[in-house]
Amino acid sequence: MKWSNSKNPKGKSIATFERQKCINLLEKITKNLFRMFRDSSTTSTQLVERFFFLKKKLDELGNIYLDTDHHREMKTYIDNLANTLSSDFNLDDIRDVNMTRLNRIQKLKNANSYKREKHVKKIYEQ
Repeated sequence: MKWSNSKNPKGKSIATFERQKCINLLEKITKNLFRMFRDSSTTSTQLVERFFFLKKKLDELGNIYLDTDHHREMKTYIDNLANTLSSDFNLDDIRDVNMTRLNRIQKLKNANSYKREKHVKKIYEQ
């Protein structure tokens, strides 16, 4: 019996599913981090525990190809933050820097959704 692409467990659909799972987890991690950095009552212990719990889930997915710049930037940021949180750090010292980085990553994502070439042409033709 031959498998079609949609039912083949080793086919393209599984790779797409795994990529989407990775993207959802990246967004969940960055949202959690931003919320925790913004909240002044968050302790460094809470931050480390939550971050490495989510990072472990991301590591279990393995190395997944990411198409867009902002997803690759999220992955790079999370890897760099893991190195920072593994060493000694002061939460107040890294809070502002990381909130700025998270905002820049969000701006990368938003830049893609606001700039559409096909819509720009319609506006100027009228």
